[in-house]
Amino acid sequence: MFKRLVTVVIALGMAHAAPGVAAPDTASGVATPGTAPRLYLTTEASAPSSMLDNGRVTGIATDKVREAMARAGVTHDIALLPWKRAYTAALQRPDACVYSTTRTPEREHLFKWAGPTDTAQWVLMARADRKLRLDSLEQARGLRIGTYNGDARDQYLRARGFQVDAAPNDLINPRKLLLDRIDLWAASLRGGSDVLARHGWESRIIPVHVFKRIELYLACNRAVPDSVVARLNAAFAEIARDGTGRRIERSYDRS
Repeated sequence: MFKRLVTVVIALGMAHAAPGVAAPDTASGVATPGTAPRLYLTTEASAPSSMLDNGRVTGIATDKVREAMARAGVTHDIALLPWKRAYTAALQRPDACVYSTTRTPEREHLFKWAGPTDTAQWVLMARADRKLRLDSLEQARGLRIGTYNGDARDQYLRARGFQVDAAPNDLINPRKLLLDRIDLWAASLRGGSDVLARHGWESRIIPVHVFKRIELYLACNRAVPDSVVARLNAAFAEIARDGTGRRIERSYDRS
C-alpha cells in the first residue's frame, strides 16, 4: 500500500504554485440578461489534475470540468494561477470558480459547490531513514509538520493545535523534510503523479499515515446562479454515471 502511495502526490491544494498563467481557453464575453454568465475558472499546477501542455491547461480534473461545462452549456475561460490567487479570485469575482477545492465545513458557506472533480488522501510523509511509524494523527502531535500556506490541510492541522510550518509552495516541503527542517510533510495524494520519482525522492520520502480521505470540487462564487450550479452538478453526476470520468482518468495512466 505504501509503495502505491509513494507514486502519487499532490497537494492543495497538495505541488501547487504555477510557473505562470495560461492563456484563457476563449476570449472573454459578456452575458446578456437571461443567459448564463461566462465563468472564469481558476486552478493551480497540480499534475495530473491540472497542468500546462503547450500553453493549454489540461489534466484529469480539467478534462472533467470542461466536459461538465459542455454538457451544462456553460461558456468559460480557464486560467492557471498560484493557488492563493486562484482561490481568492473565486471568493472575490462574481463569475469565478476554482478547482480542485477541498470541501470543508469551514469553507461550505463561502462557495456554491459542483462536483466532485477528484478524490484524494491527506497523508503524512516522512524521511525513510527516520523509520517513523504513526498509527494515528494524534501521535504526530509535537512533531513539526510542513504544510502549504492557505491550503485546507494547513487550516485543518492548525485548528487542531498541531505544530505546523507553512511554506509558500508545497514543493518546498519535501526539500525541508530532507534537510531535517520539518519532521513530517502533510501531502495530498492523488493517483498518477510522478512528482516524487521525477525529483528522485521516491526512496527517500515515504507515507507513514493517511489521516483523511477527501473529495475535491469546483467551488463557485456565491453570485453564480443556482441554476448554473445545478446544471453543473447534474453534468458531473452524469459523467460519473456513464463512465466518462473513468475514461478520462485512464487516458492519463502511464504505461
